[in-house]
Amino acid sequence: MRAQSSAIDQRTVAVEAPPAGERHSRSGGTSGGTLQAALGVVAFSLTFPATAWGLEGFGPWSLVAVRSVLAAVIAGGCLLALRVPLPGRRHWAGLAVVAAGVVVGFPLLTTLALQTSTTAHAAVVVGLLPLTTALLSALRMGSRPSRTFWCAALVGAAAVLAFTATQSGGALGTADLYLFAALLVCAAGYTEGGRLARVMPGWQVIGWALVLCLPFSVPGALLALSYEPVQLTAHSVTGLLWVAAGSQFLGLVVWYRGMAAIGIPRASQLQLAQPLLTLVWSVLLLGEHLTVAAPLTAAAVLVCIAVTQRARG
Repeated sequence: MRAQSSAIDQRTVAVEAPPAGERHSRSGGTSGGTLQAALGVVAFSLTFPATAWGLEGFGPWSLVAVRSVLAAVIAGGCLLALRVPLPGRRHWAGLAVVAAGVVVGFPLLTTLALQTSTTAHAAVVVGLLPLTTALLSALRMGSRPSRTFWCAALVGAAAVLAFTATQSGGALGTADLYLFAALLVCAAGYTEGGRLARVMPGWQVIGWALVLCLPFSVPGALLALSYEPVQLTAHSVTGLLWVAAGSQFLGLVVWYRGMAAIGIPRASQLQLAQPLLTLVWSVLLLGEHLTVAAPLTAAAVLVCIAVTQRARG
């Protein structure tokens, strides 16, 4: 899934220029950014199966609150160890959007949905996320991808939607309201996080967003654990640890770094492969079954990714 982006003119998303002394130098070129964003996608692709494991021993509210606390402890420890100064006041509003969308909104809404939805059906959200993120990026930051970019993005999103709808039997359940709401809040968090990652390291963006949630996540975790039964098993503990450390922190670190390097619209299109990866993990970890359409859809999605990476936007 390596995009041939080294031959592309490096173009930046239209954003306000940061003040002198605050510009964050991007490590690596577009190839490095694509690799980091792809690593983020791999980490995210494990989120739904890991959440399903976590729900075997935790209630939905407990799982989300505890994962947020654990991820904040990891992030806060890194921030303290490296003596990272507090972000500027003008960045806190953006960090609040990241916290609301990525730290709280998306995990909570998808966890509630996964109580009654399969991981295949929930993957519809991820299939629509790249296009939604690109749309919000265009509205929020003035980016103007080319027509080729949009056509490839729409075709890729349609292919993923068709595949995931087939996997789930084409039925729409009550969990869809949670899933579509999760789609919107996550796209907003990705867009704002990608903007902030252009003026500060990506790991600090998610790190401060997690720390910002601590005054709410700690009492929320204590309250949820007092009401929801907990059963510690190998699956539930492994799922909790992955969604906290892998999905909530490490995955977002490389994801925001990648978005800062190659731009939000192009990075978001790499997520077209995420539902297919999730389905693969679902087979290996949850015992779900796939149809023969999987490799055909994967090939179509990879072609769309290649086009969006090469399209000048």
